[in-house]
Amino acid sequence: MSVETGKRDLRSGLLPVALCLCLSSLAHATTPTTAPLTLPPAQEQRAVAIQKNLRCPLCDTGESIAESRSDISIKMRESVREQIADGRSDSEIYTFFSQRYGNFVLLDPPKTGRNLLLWGGPLLALAGGGAALWTFLRRRGTGGTAAEAAQDNEPYDAYLDQVRRDTGGGGA
Repeated sequence: MSVETGKRDLRSGLLPVALCLCLSSLAHATTPTTAPLTLPPAQEQRAVAIQKNLRCPLCDTGESIAESRSDISIKMRESVREQIADGRSDSEIYTFFSQRYGNFVLLDPPKTGRNLLLWGGPLLALAGGGAALWTFLRRRGTGGTAAEAAQDNEPYDAYLDQVRRDTGGGGA
């Protein structure tokens, strides 16, 4: 195969690729872009607050849609603005997104049903740990006084007293 034939094959292979790139950029340039919906300042603050409480369904880091740059987050932000402009309440907007994406999308999930275990589990663990510590300290405290009382009742032995001083032990 000659060098000239190789160049001709390369050019003939690049022509369709270049044509596709030109057509796709032309199609992209002609698609209408919608301007983001502008809201009054009070509604804009409400939209931002709602966006901070919704999690991006694609982001692994748990980012809110207000911080995320993914396409789905952009669409979700637009949807929040549209729903606020339509006069929906915050709870209606959260319900819309939780029905569509599940409770995972809510950064502050409702405290009902199975989610109650997630909210109450740490409190139950803390209470159980506190009860176990209290029981342990209570038993330890009563055990020490019984050993001291037993030492006081036994007769004085000089040799035993010397062993206790040498070993640093006070128990029998």
